[in-house]
Amino acid sequence: MLDQIAALRNRSAPWAARHRWTRHAVHVLRGQAQVDFLPSAVTGAIFTVALCAAGWAYGLYGLLGTATGTATAHLLGVDRDRIAAGLEGFNACLVAVGSAVFLGPGHVSTLLIAVAGSAVVTVVTTAAGRALSTWQLPTLTLPFCLVASALTLAAPGLARVWHQGTPPAALPGTSGPPPALSFTDLWHALFANIAQIFFMPQWYVGALFLAGIFAASRTAGTMACLGSLTGTATAWALGAPTAQIASGAAGYNAVLVAMALCGVFLPTGRRTAAYATAGAATATALTPAITALTAPSGGHVFTWPFVLTTLVFLGAGPGFSRLRQ
Repeated sequence: MLDQIAALRNRSAPWAARHRWTRHAVHVLRGQAQVDFLPSAVTGAIFTVALCAAGWAYGLYGLLGTATGTATAHLLGVDRDRIAAGLEGFNACLVAVGSAVFLGPGHVSTLLIAVAGSAVVTVVTTAAGRALSTWQLPTLTLPFCLVASALTLAAPGLARVWHQGTPPAALPGTSGPPPALSFTDLWHALFANIAQIFFMPQWYVGALFLAGIFAASRTAGTMACLGSLTGTATAWALGAPTAQIASGAAGYNAVLVAMALCGVFLPTGRRTAAYATAGAATATALTPAITALTAPSGGHVFTWPFVLTTLVFLGAGPGFSRLRQ
């Protein structure tokens, strides 16, 4: 009998190993999707395809970062439910993709920094979660913003890390009214706003991301579109440069705010949709301020406007009885 049991265990060992790897792959793909609040492996797979459409290296960096963050969380003993939902992978994904975008993907130093940053951001996530739990607020992409900001501030002073030439001392201001926004600029912006969440300016990449969002949730897809429209309209009304609007650089934070405030952290409804729209406009207006503050290091805004706006609007939410209804 004991021999039979041992034989069964030996035969089941390869299956169990394959099952563990399959489960880890699902958690990694969910981590990709959680950049847009979606615990869906299918959406994560579509997001990976979208990143590869922008450049295969970006797709690989995204998977590497998410896998590293997820594995680090597992090794450190983070709650398994968080790991299974992908909540320990999305900040690491953004750190890795951001490293590839801002430092250049074809360098060994970039690869090492992406891996190290993806591991460190897991620690930062737990620290931020403990700090914000006092007010019952989520960490959002705050850990990514902290790590990415530190990285871009330090990188230009490190010869073996920085390969992008001399960084700008300051960003130029606007010179007169921006050119008119054409119809092509408009529809490019609507998709590019979604792609820029992953630092990609291509409209077709944004279209793939949007397809992935709709594959998981029609509500999330609708709010992503509403946030993109709001970001574009607000940036145009405030006179943002046309190139920034068309590339999505001016409106991507609005997409995240709209999704977060209607359907993710607040219930879906007309009042929360209006509240989310106001938040999306606020984040868009805040973007030039963050750009000015970060100008000495290249003006990398990341998702700071989304984080700051969403935390303020969520912190205020319990005081508004009609939102609770």
